[in-house]
This record gives sequence, structure tokens and C-alpha cells, in this order.
Amino acid sequence: MNFLVRKVHKYLSFFISLQLLLWTVSGIYFAFNKIELVRGEQYRKQVEQSINLGDFDFEIPNTTDVSIQKRLGENIAVIKVDGTTKYLNRSGESISKLTESEAMNLVISNTTLSPVLVEEIVNERSGSEYRGRSLPIYKVESKTNKDLDINVYLNVYSGEVLAIRSNQWRIWDLMWGLHIMDWKERDNISNILLKIFSILALVSSVTGVMLFFKLDFKKQ
Repeated sequence: MNFLVRKVHKYLSFFISLQLLLWTVSGIYFAFNKIELVRGEQYRKQVEQSINLGDFDFEIPNTTDVSIQKRLGENIAVIKVDGTTKYLNRSGESISKLTESEAMNLVISNTTLSPVLVEEIVNERSGSEYRGRSLPIYKVESKTNKDLDINVYLNVYSGEVLAIRSNQWRIWDLMWGLHIMDWKERDNISNILLKIFSILALVSSVTGVMLFFKLDFKKQ
């Protein structure tokens, strides 16, 4: 029995040692970096807005969610109906997409960043910085006052800043992918590989404890 426990512990420890190292390194990185700074909250401006609900004079039927937002000084209604999102002006009419120039102005007014280039993204890309957001979306390449490259992602209709991505976020995203063993999409914490290695790590830990107490008992 003692021989079997030793063998199991030895080979399991060797097999999972690299992933244990990655769990440890990524865990240390997470512990020493604030998620608010990783998400780019330090680049956002706190913009106060006044909204007059009396501006809207139309009925919204069968909606599951309604919000009022400010777009370039104008109030708009964002509603969800039958799983789709609609963007309406004060008369209840659908609004058009923002122009690239308007997108750049929104980055200036809502962040401390300086916009450089605007790109409209219409196709989903695996492992992208904006994953989880509805398309189309504007990617505004911007710079800080220290000339650091930052990407700002905007809703093409409302102009809402959906995400701010920097090199710090990209490192965090890489570490997260290594931590959860999902190197492609980096968002599946229930993947089979993670479950298998977690069980193997548990078995390795238990057999290690068994060996420690068995050896300690023999010495006594």
C-alpha cells in the first residue's frame, strides 16, 4: 500500500507540476494587480448628465429592459424587445450609427485618452478583446499622455464605452487563460481539462499528506 501511494504521488506530481506552476504564477499576478486598473477604469471620466424623462412621448410595448442614455447631448432610449436591442430617439424613431468622427469625439469626452484611428468591427474573432459584446462595435485606437497604446470599444449606436483594453489587460487575459486552462477563448471555467487537472491535483495532495504522516509515524 505504501509503495502504491508513493508511485501515485510521484508520477501525478510530475505530470501536473507544470500546471501547478502556472496556477501559482497566475495567482500571484492576480493578487498584485487591481482588476479596476486592468479594466481601464482609470481612463474613464466621471461625466454628470441630466435626463428629462418627459422628452420621450411614445409607448414601448413588450419590453424586458429600458434605459435612457445620453448620446452627443441628446437623450436616447435603449430598449430590448424579443431578444433584440433597439436605439430610439425622443420621437420613438430608430437612430443611425455614429460616424467615425462622432466616435472619436465620444472618446475625448468620456475618457482621458486621445483617439487616433476608428475601425468598425462586424465579425466575431476568437479570443478577441471585445468578446461577449454585441456586434457591430467601434474600435478606437487611442493614446495616453504617456504615449501608451489603448483600445477603446464603443457601441456604434449609443456611443457607450463598452471596454478599454491595454497591454496590462492583455497580460491579465493571458494569465487567466493559463489559469483556467482555456487558451483559446479564455472564458470557459468549466472545461474538461481544468476538471481533470483539479482532480489530479487533489489526489496528488492527498497522497502527499498520507506519505508525510506515514513517514512521521514510522519515525516515532
